[in-house]
Amino acid sequence: QVQLVESGGGLVQAGGSLRLSCAASGRTFSSYAMGWFRQAPGKEREFVAAIGWSGGSTLYADSVKGRFTISRDNAKNTVYLQMNSLKPDDTAVYYCAQAMRTYGTSFAREYKYWGQGTQVTVSS
Repeated sequence: QVQLVESGGGLVQAGGSLRLSCAASGRTFSSYAMGWFRQAPGKEREFVAAIGWSGGSTLYADSVKGRFTISRDNAKNTVYLQMNSLKPDDTAVYYCAQAMRTYGTSFAREYKYWGQGTQVTVSS
């Protein structure tokens, strides 16, 4: 069984930065792609970013491209999401997820394990 625990969320002013972390346990972390998704109140869950098993390939939603950076440290079984130039529209619960494949994807159905989420609130 895989456990994913997110941390690093909080309240930040527009234009600020946050770094989310997701610690994984229970399955060979380095063999699988990881992703970040988010869900705002009243909206569907949406893809944010994904990273391949080695960290060599990344994928971003257009809405965060150039502002967010996904990375991973396989020695620490952790994936990160550095969020810069935050906007009020980025307010959401952010979830990390582990895929059933080695390369990242934006499709939620490709992810088998999910964390509980961490709240990010961006004030204007």
